Amino acid sequence: MDRGFYLHNVPGAVPDDQRPYERTAKPLEKSDVHLVSFSVDPEKDTPAVLRSYAERLQAEPGRWDFLTGAKSAIYKLSHDGFKLAVSDGSDAQGIPVHSTRMVLVDRHGQIRGYYDAAEPETITKLVADTNHLLREQQ
Repeated sequence: MDRGFYLHNVPGAVPDDQRPYERTAKPLEKSDVHLVSFSVDPEKDTPAVLRSYAERLQAEPGRWDFLTGAKSAIYKLSHDGFKLAVSDGSDAQGIPVHSTRMVLVDRHGQIRGYYDAAEPETITKLVADTNHLLREQQ
């Protein structure tokens, strides 16, 4: 399972030509890998907005979920559960922050790796590690 937190409405967080989830989904489409994207901006990224985004990306329902919820729960999950940076911009700098790292999580909920979505070789490494994990868990 691959999980990531994102701000849908923040340009430049991950360059458009490096949309990591889109590039991750294709090579793993015949596996039972489940992609999960969590919005860190639930006020703007409503379920309807996320559905539209998933449709634009041609995300396969049941294989790639776009989730939102209470900001406090999402931030707690990001920070405490996945150990990823997150801020809504209410700090002194006033800039929303979220990690550009993707997280590989096994079927038991154990974090198996972090991958910087801004790095060009990330997808190759993530797909290789995911395939290794799938073989390991058979």
